[in-house]
Amino acid sequence: MSSTRTGEILVLGASGKTGRLVAERLTALGPSVRAASRSSAIRFDWDDASTWTPALAGVDAVFFVPTETLGLAERTAFVDQAKAAGVRRIVQLSVRGVAPEGGFHPTEEAVTQSGLEWTLLRPCWFNQDFAAPDFFLTEVLAGELATPAGEGREPFIDAADIAAVAVAALTEEGHAGRAYDLSGPEALTFAEALDVIGAATGRTLRHRHIGGAEYREVLIAAGASADDARSIADFLEGVAKGADAYLSTGVQEVLGREPRTFESYVQATAPTGVWTPDGR
Repeated sequence: MSSTRTGEILVLGASGKTGRLVAERLTALGPSVRAASRSSAIRFDWDDASTWTPALAGVDAVFFVPTETLGLAERTAFVDQAKAAGVRRIVQLSVRGVAPEGGFHPTEEAVTQSGLEWTLLRPCWFNQDFAAPDFFLTEVLAGELATPAGEGREPFIDAADIAAVAVAALTEEGHAGRAYDLSGPEALTFAEALDVIGAATGRTLRHRHIGGAEYREVLIAAGASADDARSIADFLEGVAKGADAYLSTGVQEVLGREPRTFESYVQATAPTGVWTPDGR
């Protein structure tokens, strides 16, 4: 599909795993990019609505990354401000498996009922979660990751593939009104994923199953809110039950290629030292 967007694009969550890559890819393509987060030059904070209007001024399209606990009222208020500012297109980063087949989850309604050109991206768990301090990195460095995922399988997806799909939806025609489920090309257990990292780093890594209630307490003790802890634990308990052990084809539909494998991600990432305690 040809690129037709020429207006400025607002990227929310521009310091995050996906938003950072979306901003980088858009900049490389040439569109004017407005990268916004709580720590960026253009400040955007979901808890401070006074930051919304300046971030949206003069913007043509938005990469919309709401927090998991952001309510429908706040989402709707933001989308209403986007419409008032003249935004025409909005691409929301959602979650795979939360919406009924052929329908929408309540967290998606502010966008799908907005009257704007909208696209939903619904990825599963990221490859990069294993290297993220706010997800699994601390446990990987310690040699043992304890989750409620059990022997359930997850087709981990690379954040770079999500970003590539997002850029296409933001800059090309033909994606309006579409919801793309995104996954990697193979479903792995958490133990298998850790084996791949272990093989690349020369370490022995173990996955241990714990109950959802215990995992919520672990997350809360680490600083997560009760709502976030419950949401994450519920997703991982779903993995244990096989709810996420299927492949999706959104990457192939949009990009015309296969998504990156978990092993290729690990082979590229291991030399950075992120998974070795001494950083080597």
